[in-house]
Amino acid sequence: MVTDTNCSVTKKIAEIHAVADDFPGIIIIHNIQADFNKVEYMSPRGLAILGISLEELRAMGDAYFPRFFNMEDANEYLPKFLELMQQNDMSKVYSFFQQVRRSPSEPWQWYSSSVKILARDEAGKALLSVTFAVPVNPLHHLSHKTSRLLEENNFLRRHFKEFSSLTLREKEIARELALGLSAAEVSEKLHITFDTVKTHRKNIYRKLNIGTAHQLQEYARAFDLI
Repeated sequence: MVTDTNCSVTKKIAEIHAVADDFPGIIIIHNIQADFNKVEYMSPRGLAILGISLEELRAMGDAYFPRFFNMEDANEYLPKFLELMQQNDMSKVYSFFQQVRRSPSEPWQWYSSSVKILARDEAGKALLSVTFAVPVNPLHHLSHKTSRLLEENNFLRRHFKEFSSLTLREKEIARELALGLSAAEVSEKLHITFDTVKTHRKNIYRKLNIGTAHQLQEYARAFDLI
């Protein structure tokens, strides 16, 4: 049976499809009320990149995200996406970075994406979301800065558990060491003994599973110690 909701979805998709190729990015429409936030539509440019038809995409269900997206990223932004949908405010937009690839044999490609509610049902409940995704061009000079930020974000996610194991005192000492101070200089600055600094440094390296000052600086940058 054809319902008013189905007609509304079909009409909205037709409106978007008519102009989709005019935009310099990829448009994805999800049915928020369907299981797994079903993909109802992806613009031709996106389908070509993924090497899939719209019919195949619609039939994927919950296999869509694990197949094409880095789930470490998705586990971070999907809860925020769902929260945005629950707020049911069509004026709000959520922007995020995500990694996409056509197959496991290909490298990840970064995309800058923004999502909002596109349509509500007859009861006023969020029905469709629309996402606009633009690839981060690796040849663009701004993308080098973006890539560094994204790399630090990945580092933070991968090593959050190790960093969280540090005490407040260890983080304080890690910061001073990452800034280039010697153990003797940290001892003098923090008014603690030289041997205490050495013990803390040993514990910091052990907990973070590192062996060099450069690796410590990576942690310090990613976790905003310096």
